[in-house]
Amino acid sequence: MPSPRPHAALALMLGMGAMLAAPLAEARTSSAATVKREWVLAHERFLAGDALQGRGSGTRDEAIAAAYVAAQFLAYGLKPAPGMDGYLQSINLVRQRAVGAAVLTANGKPVDGASVLIASGGVIGTLAVFTGDDPKELPMGDVVVVTSAKASPFALLRAAQAKKVKLVIVPESAATRSRVAQTGGEPQFPIRPEGAASAGASMATASGTALATLSDASLKALAAMPGSDIALRFPEIVTTTAPTTNAIGYLPGTDPKAGVILFSAHLDHLGRRADGVVMPGANDDASGTTAVLELARVLASGKPMKRGILFVAYGSEEIGGFGSTYFAAHPPVPLSNIIANLEIEMIGAQDPKLPKGVMMMTGYDRSTFGEAMKAHGALVTADPYPEQNFFQRSDNYSLALQGVVAHTISGWAVVPTYHTPNDTVEKLDIDFMTAAIQSLVGPARWLANSAFRPSWKPGGKPGK
Repeated sequence: MPSPRPHAALALMLGMGAMLAAPLAEARTSSAATVKREWVLAHERFLAGDALQGRGSGTRDEAIAAAYVAAQFLAYGLKPAPGMDGYLQSINLVRQRAVGAAVLTANGKPVDGASVLIASGGVIGTLAVFTGDDPKELPMGDVVVVTSAKASPFALLRAAQAKKVKLVIVPESAATRSRVAQTGGEPQFPIRPEGAASAGASMATASGTALATLSDASLKALAAMPGSDIALRFPEIVTTTAPTTNAIGYLPGTDPKAGVILFSAHLDHLGRRADGVVMPGANDDASGTTAVLELARVLASGKPMKRGILFVAYGSEEIGGFGSTYFAAHPPVPLSNIIANLEIEMIGAQDPKLPKGVMMMTGYDRSTFGEAMKAHGALVTADPYPEQNFFQRSDNYSLALQGVVAHTISGWAVVPTYHTPNDTVEKLDIDFMTAAIQSLVGPARWLANSAFRPSWKPGGKPGK
């Protein structure tokens, strides 16, 4: 579809890209098949540097990152995708933010020590008490307080969403404290595309269910009051609308009927927290965006290939996969023409569980894609963390749900810097990143010139 008109920051960056196109094109011919360590580092230093303040989802900083990627695509000689008149695809997101602290009351009296992680606006309802450990046994009700600390708070949230619970209150734990630290204590509210009737698709914002925590003493006191009238209120909730942006470049193939390959990553990270701390996101996912850029540069510098290749950097993955969801609903080429999608996320460090230099591929056994790429030199293997359901937790899933054979590769999916202020360029293994990206070049060229089409194995294709 036609690309919306970019705002001033995007237009400026694209103009800069046009001015740089000639010297960069000349530079790339001298290293046609080589992923360059210094360029990997340069991309990382810009994307995860102080100037972009963590590339918060749907912010001006994310838009600048998208414009930077688009400018590089232009400089590498990529074309706008079919049907687009530029390199940017945007959608407006409607989001809410609380002004002032939430107040939780029971029978009209304040409950001390409440911390709201996920909100949906105000909540009024009757209290039910759950003393079990299995989220599947969570009772129906308006408000449920959970006394046991054994169950995952986010598993309880999912169960509460399924049962239309308005508010679930759980014990304070390491998991909830970690979530508070990631957001600086600011509650998350539902996010939706402009014009949509309901909230977005992320676990955190998918329904009207709110999640709050209480200290042990307050939770014990509340649990002794089943049937109480509970209210969760905010002094003020402000609604804003802002765009999120995908950067899309296209390398045409020589055979329009051969299909298209999609290499993707996500641009955004967590931005600046409510407490002012910046979350740089060097690994998550400036590393994947850097990989897409280097693959685009190297593959565009070689001989034309049979299949076309789309290179995409999505916006707003962190708040619900909105960029990839919008792309899947408004693809520049029919999804049936996309023979495979490789999402690249968090390749800035090596997982100690994997062989040296090797990356994991989520859902590796679901299709023939991973083993074919591995056979042609890609440093990939199966995901050692199947219990974490990483296949469903990245932008590949938006495409996989539409039938596209789509997987994500990562260097270390549970790296200690994940969603912390320590996810900085200095913590990256640039040599590992460079070698990992280089290992994808040959297999990408093979796939682009072959007749092979990856397919789902029996039972591997996800259902909607």
